[in-house]
Amino acid sequence: SKISVVHCFYFRGGAELLFDGVKKHQVTLPCQPEPWDIRNLLKWIKQNLLKERPELFMQGESVRPGILVLINDADWELMGELDYQLQDKDNVLFISTLHGG
Repeated sequence: SKISVVHCFYFRGGAELLFDGVKKHQVTLPCQPEPWDIRNLLKWIKQNLLKERPELFMQGESVRPGILVLINDADWELMGELDYQLQDKDNVLFISTLHGG
């Protein structure tokens, strides 16, 4: 059986306002048969962490344009974006680059 692993998710640049102002979440993801990828992670975040205005964080099954995603300080575009499979103790950082409005 697979063990569930703890990950840290960080929300910055205003994105934390959608998560009750909490910037760092230490999360143990539930066990599932297939490995966790960012696509499934975003669904889980939307259902379990996101407190308000999901349209400001998500667009379709991905993050909306203007949200920068870093996996262990590397741009997720270099890591396979939604298909990136989470590794033990990965840090995932979501930074909103959208301000005001």
